[in-house]
Amino acid sequence: MNNKRMFALSVSAILLAPNVNAANKVADARGNAMGNTGVASSHYLTAPFYNPALGANFKAHDDFAILLPAIGASFDDVDENLTTIDDLQSFMDDFTSSQADIDQLEAYLNELDSNAPLTVTAGLGFAFALPMNTVSVNFFSRAYVEVIASANISNATDIEDRYDQSTVNMLAFGYAEFGFAFSKTFTLSGERVSFGITPKYQRMNTYAQAVSVDDFDLDDYDESEITKDAFNLDLGTVWYKDNFQVGLAVKDLFSQKVDVQPLSGFGSGIDTYKLDTQVTVALAYFSDYFIAAIDADLTKQTRFQGVDDDTQFVRVGIEGNAWGWAQLRAGYEVDLQGTLDNTITAGIGMSPFDVVKLDLAGSYAGENQLGVSASLAFTF
Repeated sequence: MNNKRMFALSVSAILLAPNVNAANKVADARGNAMGNTGVASSHYLTAPFYNPALGANFKAHDDFAILLPAIGASFDDVDENLTTIDDLQSFMDDFTSSQADIDQLEAYLNELDSNAPLTVTAGLGFAFALPMNTVSVNFFSRAYVEVIASANISNATDIEDRYDQSTVNMLAFGYAEFGFAFSKTFTLSGERVSFGITPKYQRMNTYAQAVSVDDFDLDDYDESEITKDAFNLDLGTVWYKDNFQVGLAVKDLFSQKVDVQPLSGFGSGIDTYKLDTQVTVALAYFSDYFIAAIDADLTKQTRFQGVDDDTQFVRVGIEGNAWGWAQLRAGYEVDLQGTLDNTITAGIGMSPFDVVKLDLAGSYAGENQLGVSASLAFTF
């Protein structure tokens, strides 16, 4: 698949996300650039995405803020499945029964048979914050969709039958949520502590389908659908000590399961997608010109049951601040479960007069493993 087609797919996935509608994917360019940290280090505007307690961590001159919007997309195709399938589909337009064409077709199918699955993820978010000493309130909405595709190559002995009987199996999970985050700061035994809670509505969709290699098109992932709606809660707390902040966030207090249509090719027993309760602890250091953060998941995400796709992250990030007008950021993300490759992140921020905030971020985990995100916010 060429870059133009990949861009079009990412855009369409972002636009579909509110309808397919989730959870551990955050489209926030500042946090994305800092290794996807944020449980102890996020801005009060984006607090609901990471830790609702940070909504109470505002300055005296802050009146309200708007995030409109934050978008992001990532692409992981380490074995170049899309390129191989595109080449194969073009090759079959002029296929003959010559031995050279038979050998080439067999080479394409053998390559796909040994390739790792590809993954495309896209998401977006919105937020509106009212910081108040009584109780700070954030209204927010976010969504993402993740598509996983893997070739299921037939064992037929005749090469043309093998091609006709081979499929590309696609699994997808879509998620959207919206809700209100409430937070307040207290002084307990001389220590400043904030607490937050987020009641929210969730919509979760799963998709599963198998299409022939000849008919495969990744942006047709959503032609099958199972939907589940739920109510959930996020909880959080932050302890402020000198230049340090220690955060604890519990996302999706009530774990959820969504049925998946039976589909062969990814392994046995894929009948549900599980949205686990996620507990993350974090530490951040703040100074006038520098921020450092580390987030560590205490729990893992199971995701599609029957697929070896569990994730559990440790994330680190830093930010250099040039007098409040510009920021440079970098980070690193490690999946303790070994499902995803280690990721390097980086980005820039521009914040003239501390009113308009434009953030851009990128990530790199190896060839054909890339991500981008952007955020636009206004603070008053």
